[in-house]
Amino acid sequence: MSAIDGTDAGAAAPGCSPAITLRDINKRFGPVHANRDVSLSVPAGTIHGIVGENGAGKSTLMSILYGFYQADSGEIEVGGKPCSMHGPEDALAAGIGMVHQHFMLVDVFTVLENILLGAEGGPLLAGGMAAARAEVTRLEAEYGLEVDPDAVAGELAVGLRQRVELLKALYRGANILILDEPTGGSRTAVRYPARHAGARRNGNPDYPQIAGDHGDHRQCLGDAGR
Repeated sequence: MSAIDGTDAGAAAPGCSPAITLRDINKRFGPVHANRDVSLSVPAGTIHGIVGENGAGKSTLMSILYGFYQADSGEIEVGGKPCSMHGPEDALAAGIGMVHQHFMLVDVFTVLENILLGAEGGPLLAGGMAAARAEVTRLEAEYGLEVDPDAVAGELAVGLRQRVELLKALYRGANILILDEPTGGSRTAVRYPARHAGARRNGNPDYPQIAGDHGDHRQCLGDAGR
């Protein structure tokens, strides 16, 4: 099994401050050294593609950034500040959202129910379901992610299910989007948000995206700025 192995990737251009910095990340699973001394800097306002074959360690690295795994060693900075990721709640608190390779949707729930699941204590839901629905509708229109909020998730095509995952992250206030294997779904569903969602978050061009992919490398690199 191969692994991500390197000392630096995607260094920020002069005058462009990094939104995310991973420094000397190491992660082992038994004898497999999945990530070896990986350093990655993602400047604000960019789309950063990470490509490689199955087993290269891309998803492991992104899962460390999102708090699913804890690195054996290394440092994470978000916005120039050290950040300890002990779980996805820490990533969300830091403004990081993730769209997983395998969708995390409840098939028998509606689109709206899936988006709200886990955010029941949030300020938007405190204003009632009507306010939450209005916010989801606003996000759909702003990012070109239209999907029927009352549709049952399990009945949606793959591309629409991917849109729901993006809306879940945006609804939770994600400023930084991680897309794990984005070209595995519908190309028309992925290409627009991959180019624009991060840059259009609240009209501010300072939000980055990271896309890790082993599928269509040309598409991933074409949508990514680096």
